Amino acid sequence: MSGRVNLKALSREDLFRFILERGLPRFRAEQLLHWVYERYVADISGVTEFSKKLRDDLGAVAYLSCPEVAQRLTSRDGTEKFLFRLEDGETIESVLIPDDKRLTLCISSQAGCAMGCEFCLTGSHGLKRNLQAYEIVDQVLSVNRMIRMTEKGRGVTNIVLMGMGEPLANLDAVAEALRRITGLLGISKRRITLSTSGLAPKLAELASKAPDVNLAVSLNASTDEVRSRIMPVNRKYPLRTLLDACRKFPLGPMRRITFEYVLIGGLNDSESDARRLVGLVKGIRCKINLIPFNPHPGSAFTRPSEERVLAFQKVLVKHDLAALIRESKGQDILAACGQLRAAQP
Repeated sequence: MSGRVNLKALSREDLFRFILERGLPRFRAEQLLHWVYERYVADISGVTEFSKKLRDDLGAVAYLSCPEVAQRLTSRDGTEKFLFRLEDGETIESVLIPDDKRLTLCISSQAGCAMGCEFCLTGSHGLKRNLQAYEIVDQVLSVNRMIRMTEKGRGVTNIVLMGMGEPLANLDAVAEALRRITGLLGISKRRITLSTSGLAPKLAELASKAPDVNLAVSLNASTDEVRSRIMPVNRKYPLRTLLDACRKFPLGPMRRITFEYVLIGGLNDSESDARRLVGLVKGIRCKINLIPFNPHPGSAFTRPSEERVLAFQKVLVKHDLAALIRESKGQDILAACGQLRAAQP
């Protein structure tokens, strides 16, 4: 690859410039975009709309990145986990979650994570590096390429940025990736959700830089004491600061912020916690996703009983909050929420 340009690393405008500088007509760039983002071609040689000479000429100076699929695991419930190896050898994981009407892909924004949340396996390995915009999008392209034949033409319908990493810590690349996913892949912004652990000052920046996708905020505690223990980010941006930023976040009509709350046995799952949570989110258009803790090797935490989960939900519903219990899929292959780690196969 030395000396050659990765065409996926170029913005739309830069790709057109690259094509025009080589004396080629503008429509060649449009054709390339079609083959990359709609036909999921893995190599310039696969752009059969180009003559062989044109493919050879372009291939001499450019290439299309395509992460290696180092491992593909399938859960008993149909969830699939993909381990991708990037050009520099770093690895990331993506998770495909099927149901009757949707194919949801959970994608990563960083290799590793620096947030250090105590209940999350990903954070225990630290941050390796930020992903480039094309590396974020490549997860969608690669999965669509793999499932195209087996799913009878069905491709990814929904995207959640809930994989490895903190999206707001890599906001510029994430914003560019979202522009490509909505503009070039054609996935509606209403079908995309970005999840953050709570980088409060970045919320306003997200609203101004990125497409208007759905926002999910990982709350996971009803007091600063507990949240600071399990989420170090709270020491810098405590609950009041974070929730003030959420109140200021621009929401269109019928839109709500999703607050994610991982229920950990004996730590944050009491009815008192639920009542405090009601007070914390008062005045914010929101819904609550309750996620019973997903155990993973080495964790000191336990999953709460079903009775405690239901009792917690009952308090929220009693106070007119939309509260859903989200049963994570793919636990048997460590593909559930908080279980990703990009282990080498």
